[in-house]
Amino acid sequence: MISELARLDVRDLAGVYAARQLSRTLAARLDLEPQDQIRVATAVSEIGRSAVTAGQGAVLAFGIDDFDLLLTATFDGAPPDEGVAAAGRLMDKVVTDGKVVRMTKRRPPDMQLDMRLVKEQLAAVLPQSATDELRRQNQDLISALDDLKRQQEQLLALNSELQDTNRGVMALYSELSEELEQTNRGVVALYAELDEKSERLRAASESKDRFWANVSHELRTPLNSIIGLTKLLVEPTAEGALDAERLYQVDLIKNSGAVLLALVNDLLDVAKAESGQLHIDPARVNLHALFGRLSALVRPMAEGKPVAIVVSEDGAPETILTDEVALTSILRNLLSNAIKYTDRGEVRLSAHVTGPSLVITVSDTGIGIPASLHSHVFEEFYQVPGIRRGGTGLGLPYASRLARILGGNLELTSEPGSGTTVVLDLPHGTPAIGTVLVADDDASFRQVLKGMLAPMTERLIEAEDGRQALALLAASPSPVDLVLADMRMPGLDGTGLLAGLPASVPAIIITGADVPVPPRAAALLRKDELTPDRLEFTIRGVLREARGSSRAAR
Repeated sequence: MISELARLDVRDLAGVYAARQLSRTLAARLDLEPQDQIRVATAVSEIGRSAVTAGQGAVLAFGIDDFDLLLTATFDGAPPDEGVAAAGRLMDKVVTDGKVVRMTKRRPPDMQLDMRLVKEQLAAVLPQSATDELRRQNQDLISALDDLKRQQEQLLALNSELQDTNRGVMALYSELSEELEQTNRGVVALYAELDEKSERLRAASESKDRFWANVSHELRTPLNSIIGLTKLLVEPTAEGALDAERLYQVDLIKNSGAVLLALVNDLLDVAKAESGQLHIDPARVNLHALFGRLSALVRPMAEGKPVAIVVSEDGAPETILTDEVALTSILRNLLSNAIKYTDRGEVRLSAHVTGPSLVITVSDTGIGIPASLHSHVFEEFYQVPGIRRGGTGLGLPYASRLARILGGNLELTSEPGSGTTVVLDLPHGTPAIGTVLVADDDASFRQVLKGMLAPMTERLIEAEDGRQALALLAASPSPVDLVLADMRMPGLDGTGLLAGLPASVPAIIITGADVPVPPRAAALLRKDELTPDRLEFTIRGVLREARGSSRAAR
């Protein structure tokens, strides 16, 4: 709702001065800021002055509504452009409608006004002389100049403080730069030292593996000869048999040779596992048949001891995709250890499926191991102090390495007097892949891979070379989870494709070329050795490593 508070007819300069005084008084009563009071007064005086200069008159109406100060100027003719333009720069809003110009200025909200009192104050404002108005304008100008001077002094003080701050920052930056340079030199030296030590460790590890392999091969032949000769000596001949004492001595030689041969075999197996020369041949292994063979193999070890060998097949799946030789070696080691350290009770082998894992458990009622030594039993050549029952201390470390090669894990729990339980956790089940991209210039081989991947993947994309593969990967509506690629392709080959792949996308090279595993590839398979089981086993391992890396990054 608009309330009109005053009206003034402006025909000469005296009217202009009166209009300025009225507008300034009203702006002050509305609690506008001093600068806004000056803007309102100046806008009104410019409107009146331009009208008088143009030989026109104007009627000025002063009013308010709920939000704004309202000023309306009605001219005799067309509103003067100069005055309207000046008001537009000073007021919040200026609207021209024919001969009428409406100007508004936002006033403070929630302000209670005594309308009667305001009207009386405005009515009491009489037109002043030009001298008085000039004096008021000069006072406004002096006040504005004083404000400007204070602001300039504050700006000079701030500039001085900023210069001091900049000098301090530059000094600190110089000091930090010097310290950072020294730190960088230290880090570079440390990295060089670490690289040198890593190289020494790698060379030492290679030397150890070569030593174990060479010694194992060199010792096997004489040890087999010694064991064979002892067997010949204990057999009766035409010249007669050895007496009891000599038979006992020969038997000691044979047993010592057997122990040494077992040590040599363990050393050779561990060396192969460490150097990556252990050949893994994944296939569907019949667990029931494997458990039966293990039971028959280890029962003779318990002869003469009140120890029952229990093999439970309840809960075990019919088959598992793994390497049968490696799995047999792991379980034979675990069972022989359990029998060796169990004087009475039972040794139990059982298995069950838990989610995507096959859990195989070997438990015994033997002497047990103190909790403080659980981590040490997986160290090479370590044997629990005070317990001497033969062995080399390589069985559990070798079994643990084989478990990791098969994609699983070996864990031990034990308590003195209550026995030991070793759990082998192996991946089980067909892996599920969302989208697979196959890049190979041989269409027939792509068809072979398509058939092998069908049970595992939801969507398959085919590409003839690396460049097309990268384009399809970028345009794919869903993320690509795995890339299978040949090394030798026309245009962009496998090396170029690997370089262009995002770091989050794992890649397997499947090639007929005799090449090492590229650094960017997660695995390499040969086309002439490729089988559905080997492909599934490799994909399962690659996806497991990729998920592990993703969790570690988060």
